[in-house]
Amino acid sequence: MSALQFPCRFFTTALFCAHLIACGNNQPPSSRVASSDQPLAVSVLAAKPIQLPVSLETIAQTEGAKEIEIRPRVGGILLKRSYSEGTAVKAGDPLFLIDPEPFQHALAEVKAQLQEHTARVAQTRINENRHRQLLAKNFVSQSAYDQVKADLAIAEAALQAAKARVRQAELNLSYTIVKAPVSGITGRSSFSEGALVSANASLLTSLIQLSPIWVRFSFSDNELAQLGEHLNEKNVHRVTLILPDASEYQQEGKINFAASAIDPALGTQQLRATFENTDQRILPGQFVRIRVTAGKPRQVYVIPQVAVMTSDFGRYVYLADENNTAIQRPVTAGNWIGTDWIILDGLNPGDRVVIDNLIKLTPGKVVEPSPATARPSPAP
Repeated sequence: MSALQFPCRFFTTALFCAHLIACGNNQPPSSRVASSDQPLAVSVLAAKPIQLPVSLETIAQTEGAKEIEIRPRVGGILLKRSYSEGTAVKAGDPLFLIDPEPFQHALAEVKAQLQEHTARVAQTRINENRHRQLLAKNFVSQSAYDQVKADLAIAEAALQAAKARVRQAELNLSYTIVKAPVSGITGRSSFSEGALVSANASLLTSLIQLSPIWVRFSFSDNELAQLGEHLNEKNVHRVTLILPDASEYQQEGKINFAASAIDPALGTQQLRATFENTDQRILPGQFVRIRVTAGKPRQVYVIPQVAVMTSDFGRYVYLADENNTAIQRPVTAGNWIGTDWIILDGLNPGDRVVIDNLIKLTPGKVVEPSPATARPSPAP
């Protein structure tokens, strides 16, 4: 290639590229990216005040209404375990069998003694009756009759003692069958068959009553101040149990214990609620949440949880003002009700709360609001 041909080709290529760039710059404005000043379509919800009692939530722990330690009342060799560990039993069901033979022998012995004392009382009573008749005819002295009468009293007292020993022996024999005192769920057996257990000392197993089930919780002084007073079974309107999966338990509870004083070590009021648990869905020892509704109703706003944003300065919402411009409004949020959040302060009646496209919003952004037709689901 000659030196003259190279500059000509280079010039032709450069001229072609310049023509392409010029064509690109001459495209109509409609084909370019839309301007950022275009209004953002959002859904708004008009704030409406409602009257609601104050509600507070706190962490709680479940416990059995009755948690019983099963111990034998008599000692002996453990012959049999009559239940399956961890299963439900009814009140009166046999749990363990202690060797009854020694207690059967003891019962037979005291019954024989009872027969002996019964015969002795009958004989002494006949003797006393005879001496009373002889005394009336002056055939025996008064002292002789008094002695026979005293013998009868001693024999009758011995008979009563023998009857008591028989009842105790029968009771001891019945204690060889260890029964469930209440209906509940059994625990693990601490002794195997053939082990020697001691009366009132050996812990055989435990039994927990699951229905009703109790829930223990507490509120601090500051939380109680929000409710207006210390809690008790009379001023609490509703007690709701929130399970670990965030679902609400279908049964409402009742306060069955409220401490009359503030715990000086923790600065809290200790409380306890009871719930029916017939399906045994709740087990003792679970950590749950309790929502207590109490106090006098006050004016609040209820908006979807997704509309409440959080920053370093607290919670806020976006509003669409009369010029359809997005503005931030700080709010004071209370507790949740389902998928909604209770707003205690910061909103006015008629405020248009933005409930979608929040991630694209900034203060001063022009919006195109439309009334919300359905509540959005909260973000996971």
